[in-house]
Amino acid sequence: LFPCQEEDLLNDVCREVVEKWSDSQVVDAKEEKEDEVQAIASMMERQARMVVKPREVSSQEEKQRKAALLAQEAQVHYWCPCFLNCLTGGDEQDGSTGTAMNIGSEKSLFRNTNVEDVLNARKLERELLRDEFQKKKEQDKLQREKDKLAKQERKEKEKKRTQKGERKR
Repeated sequence: LFPCQEEDLLNDVCREVVEKWSDSQVVDAKEEKEDEVQAIASMMERQARMVVKPREVSSQEEKQRKAALLAQEAQVHYWCPCFLNCLTGGDEQDGSTGTAMNIGSEKSLFRNTNVEDVLNARKLERELLRDEFQKKKEQDKLQREKDKLAKQERKEKEKKRTQKGERKR
Protein backbone atom coordinates (compact mmCIF):
# COMPACT_ATOMS: atom_id res chain seq x y z
CA LEU A 1 0.00 0.00 0.00
CA PHE A 2 0.98 3.55 -0.56
CA PRO A 3 1.80 5.79 2.36
CA CYS A 4 -1.07 8.06 1.41
CA GLN A 5 -3.58 5.25 1.58
CA GLU A 6 -2.23 4.15 4.93
CA GLU A 7 -2.78 7.63 6.32
CA ASP A 8 -6.35 7.71 5.00
CA LEU A 9 -7.02 4.28 6.42
CA LEU A 10 -5.54 5.32 9.77
CA ASN A 11 -7.67 8.50 9.83
CA ASP A 12 -10.79 6.47 9.02
CA VAL A 13 -10.09 4.05 11.85
CA CYS A 14 -9.42 6.89 14.31
CA ARG A 15 -12.61 8.67 13.26
CA GLU A 16 -14.60 5.46 13.66
CA VAL A 17 -13.16 4.84 17.13
CA VAL A 18 -13.97 8.40 18.23
CA GLU A 19 -17.55 8.15 16.87
CA LYS A 20 -18.20 4.84 18.68
CA TRP A 21 -16.74 6.25 21.90
CA SER A 22 -18.92 9.36 21.74
CA ASP A 23 -22.00 7.23 20.98
CA SER A 24 -21.30 5.07 24.01
CA GLN A 25 -20.96 8.21 26.20
CA VAL A 26 -24.37 9.46 25.07
CA VAL A 27 -25.95 6.06 25.84
CA ASP A 28 -24.33 6.01 29.32
CA ALA A 29 -25.64 9.51 30.09
CA LYS A 30 -29.15 8.49 29.01
CA GLU A 31 -28.98 5.38 31.21
CA GLU A 32 -27.82 7.45 34.20
CA LYS A 33 -30.70 9.89 33.76
CA GLU A 34 -33.17 7.02 33.51
CA ASP A 35 -31.70 5.49 36.68
CA GLU A 36 -32.06 8.80 38.54
CA VAL A 37 -35.65 9.22 37.38
CA GLN A 38 -36.42 5.64 38.42
CA ALA A 39 -34.85 6.18 41.85
CA ILE A 40 -36.85 9.37 42.42
CA ALA A 41 -40.06 7.67 41.30
CA SER A 42 -39.53 4.72 43.65
CA MET A 43 -38.75 7.08 46.54
CA MET A 44 -41.95 9.02 45.91
CA GLU A 45 -43.96 5.80 45.82
CA ARG A 46 -42.50 4.71 49.18
CA GLN A 47 -43.30 8.09 50.71
CA ALA A 48 -46.84 7.91 49.36
CA ARG A 49 -47.28 4.50 51.00
CA MET A 50 -46.11 5.79 54.36
CA VAL A 51 -49.31 7.20 55.82
CA VAL A 52 -49.46 8.02 59.48
CA LYS A 53 -52.49 6.50 61.07
CA PRO A 54 -54.26 8.85 63.46
CA ARG A 55 -54.05 7.61 67.03
CA GLU A 56 -57.38 7.06 68.62
CA VAL A 57 -57.62 8.73 72.00
CA SER A 58 -60.26 7.76 74.48
CA SER A 59 -62.48 10.43 75.89
CA GLN A 60 -61.01 9.83 79.36
CA GLU A 61 -57.46 10.49 78.09
CA GLU A 62 -58.66 13.59 76.27
CA LYS A 63 -60.32 14.91 79.44
CA GLN A 64 -57.14 14.29 81.45
CA ARG A 65 -55.02 16.09 78.86
CA LYS A 66 -57.37 19.08 78.78
CA ALA A 67 -57.48 19.22 82.57
CA ALA A 68 -53.67 19.15 82.74
CA LEU A 69 -53.45 21.97 80.22
CA LEU A 70 -55.99 24.02 82.14
CA ALA A 71 -54.14 23.42 85.39
CA GLN A 72 -50.91 24.52 83.82
CA GLU A 73 -52.60 27.59 82.41
CA ALA A 74 -53.96 28.32 85.90
CA GLN A 75 -50.42 28.14 87.28
CA VAL A 76 -49.25 30.61 84.65
CA HIS A 77 -52.07 33.03 85.45
CA TYR A 78 -51.93 32.70 89.22
CA TRP A 79 -52.08 36.46 89.59
CA CYS A 80 -55.44 36.78 87.85
CA PRO A 81 -58.26 35.59 90.13
CA CYS A 82 -60.85 36.19 87.42
CA PHE A 83 -59.05 33.69 85.21
CA LEU A 84 -59.15 31.05 87.93
CA ASN A 85 -62.77 31.90 88.62
CA CYS A 86 -63.59 31.29 84.96
CA LEU A 87 -61.70 28.00 84.99
CA THR A 88 -63.23 26.66 88.15
CA GLY A 89 -66.68 27.97 87.43
CA GLY A 90 -67.10 28.93 91.08
CA ASP A 91 -66.87 31.99 93.26
CA GLU A 92 -63.74 32.53 95.30
CA GLN A 93 -65.74 33.83 98.28
CA ASP A 94 -67.83 30.69 98.77
CA GLY A 95 -64.70 28.51 98.97
CA SER A 96 -65.56 26.20 96.10
CA THR A 97 -62.57 24.84 94.27
CA GLY A 98 -62.66 23.54 90.75
CA THR A 99 -60.93 20.62 89.13
CA ALA A 100 -58.25 22.85 87.64
CA MET A 101 -56.88 23.65 91.10
CA ASN A 102 -56.85 20.01 92.17
CA ILE A 103 -55.04 18.88 89.05
CA GLY A 104 -52.46 21.64 89.44
CA SER A 105 -51.12 19.89 92.52
CA GLU A 106 -50.51 16.68 90.54
CA LYS A 107 -47.60 16.28 88.22
CA SER A 108 -48.40 18.14 85.03
CA LEU A 109 -47.96 16.53 81.63
CA PHE A 110 -46.22 19.64 80.40
CA ARG A 111 -43.66 21.91 81.98
CA ASN A 112 -43.89 25.59 81.27
CA THR A 113 -40.37 26.97 81.27
CA ASN A 114 -41.48 30.42 80.16
CA VAL A 115 -42.72 31.30 83.63
CA GLU A 116 -39.41 30.27 85.16
CA ASP A 117 -37.48 32.26 82.57
CA VAL A 118 -39.57 35.37 83.17
CA LEU A 119 -39.25 35.09 86.94
CA ASN A 120 -35.51 34.56 86.70
CA ALA A 121 -35.18 37.54 84.38
CA ARG A 122 -37.14 39.75 86.79
CA LYS A 123 -35.04 38.54 89.71
CA LEU A 124 -31.85 39.26 87.81
CA GLU A 125 -33.12 42.71 86.83
CA ARG A 126 -33.97 43.52 90.46
CA GLU A 127 -30.52 42.41 91.56
CA LEU A 128 -28.88 44.57 88.90
CA LEU A 129 -30.98 47.58 89.87
CA ARG A 130 -30.13 47.00 93.53
CA ASP A 131 -26.42 46.87 92.70
CA GLU A 132 -26.65 50.02 90.59
CA PHE A 133 -28.51 51.83 93.37
CA GLN A 134 -25.85 50.78 95.89
CA LYS A 135 -23.05 52.05 93.59
CA LYS A 136 -24.88 55.34 93.07
CA LYS A 137 -25.35 55.70 96.81
CA GLU A 138 -21.64 55.17 97.43
CA GLN A 139 -20.70 57.63 94.67
CA ASP A 140 -23.04 60.24 96.13
CA LYS A 141 -21.49 59.73 99.56
CA LEU A 142 -17.97 60.18 98.15
CA GLN A 143 -19.07 63.29 96.25
CA ARG A 144 -20.55 64.81 99.42
CA GLU A 145 -17.30 64.16 101.26
CA LYS A 146 -15.32 65.80 98.43
CA ASP A 147 -17.67 68.78 98.43
CA LYS A 148 -17.33 69.10 102.22
CA LEU A 149 -13.52 69.04 102.00
CA ALA A 150 -13.53 71.59 99.17
CA LYS A 151 -15.83 73.86 101.19
CA GLN A 152 -13.58 73.57 104.21
CA GLU A 153 -10.48 74.37 102.13
CA ARG A 154 -12.19 77.46 100.69
CA LYS A 155 -13.04 78.63 104.19
CA GLU A 156 -9.44 78.16 105.30
CA LYS A 157 -8.11 80.05 102.28
CA GLU A 158 -10.56 82.87 102.91
CA LYS A 159 -9.55 82.97 106.56
CA LYS A 160 -5.82 83.17 105.67
CA ARG A 161 -6.46 85.91 103.14
CA THR A 162 -8.42 88.01 105.62
CA GLN A 163 -5.70 87.52 108.25
CA LYS A 164 -3.07 88.78 105.78
CA GLY A 165 -5.23 91.79 105.03
CA GLU A 166 -5.56 92.64 108.72
CA ARG A 167 -1.79 92.41 109.26
CA LYS A 168 -1.12 94.87 106.45
CA ARG A 169 -3.30 97.52 108.04
